[in-house]
Amino acid sequence: MSPAPVLDLKELGPDFVRDPYPVYAALRAEGPVHHVRTPEGEELWIVVGHEACRAALVDPRLTRDLRKVDPAMHPFGKDGADSPALTHMLLRDAPDHTRLRKLVAREFSPRRIAGLAPRVQRITDALLDAMLDGGARRADLIAALAYPLPMTVICELLGVPAADRDAFRAWSNEVVAPTEQGRLHATYRDMVDYLRRLTAAKRERPEEDLLSALVHTVDEGGDRLSGDELIGMVFLLLIAGHETTVNLIGNGLRALFAHPDQLELLRADPDGLLDGAIEEMLRYDGPVETATPRWTTEPVTVGDSPVPAGAVVLVALADADRDPARFAAPDRFDIRRDARGHIAFGHGLHYCLGAPLARLEGRIAVRALLERCPGLTLDADEAALPWVPGLLMRGVRTLPVRW
Repeated sequence: MSPAPVLDLKELGPDFVRDPYPVYAALRAEGPVHHVRTPEGEELWIVVGHEACRAALVDPRLTRDLRKVDPAMHPFGKDGADSPALTHMLLRDAPDHTRLRKLVAREFSPRRIAGLAPRVQRITDALLDAMLDGGARRADLIAALAYPLPMTVICELLGVPAADRDAFRAWSNEVVAPTEQGRLHATYRDMVDYLRRLTAAKRERPEEDLLSALVHTVDEGGDRLSGDELIGMVFLLLIAGHETTVNLIGNGLRALFAHPDQLELLRADPDGLLDGAIEEMLRYDGPVETATPRWTTEPVTVGDSPVPAGAVVLVALADADRDPARFAAPDRFDIRRDARGHIAFGHGLHYCLGAPLARLEGRIAVRALLERCPGLTLDADEAALPWVPGLLMRGVRTLPVRW
């Protein structure tokens, strides 16, 4: 059998970065997995369709453990393979993943997250006070609210000093959308150096924060995080703990602006519709376009298509949640839809630990915006908005609004 052709995503859709959904739908119509070239020039395999994506996310032959990957395939190169920043649970399979998640999961229980609501509300109110001050009635919603809200929350939760948060924004931007290998390696080194100093300080002088708790957490069997595992866990929480929410808020507001009938429905009945609206935002244009990469440890057949061993595999969460086999009229944004069953936060072992926090922040931010900014609307050509590059995160760098 001849090898599958490599399909260029940008050739399939010149507007792929802004609107990948028609390309994914066309691929899905042909089968559940395809050998593709990304807009950045990387060749990999991509899984589409709700059923196939759910199956891929729990397939043990698709590893997340970098220790099982041939060094030649290592996405961070040989120089970055041993970084303590890569020891976190997102880069481990069971049983290692299970052990690491257990040591931090109790800090993210729904009850504990619900207890953060008053503080999240106060942070949101302060950010909106600053945005509304001066009477300009215009702002970049990403810079004014969508970014600083979750960054402030996760940094306060972990105990990161306010003076260091701008550095984390630069580091996070590079990690989720790398510009080049050398800069990515430098970012990992800088973050690891910083986190070593911070964890040492928390070990010497514990405070009432999550990092201090993690430093001293011991489970009932006496297990605890090693020094490198602690750095890896904090690295993951800082990056994943805000990037998802930034794009949940940004993408959700873009969807409301593009569908004014839905915006008016939500304004008229926030108590009855807000929870469902957040789920529909996640389904319709979620913050994560594809799940973090997996690698085949052996030849795998998806549908009727063989995928070789050692291949990079991306699972298209964005397409799974636009699959008409799962959601009727999936390209319609409808905040009254029952959007349960979407996989915007993943599925299975690696389901997002921070999903309750992202939902809480999204609900509070969207409600406060609609209450305090009558007439809020987009203040730019939607087609000209600058997008975050790459296939991992789906969102815009800026979102100009007026009210």
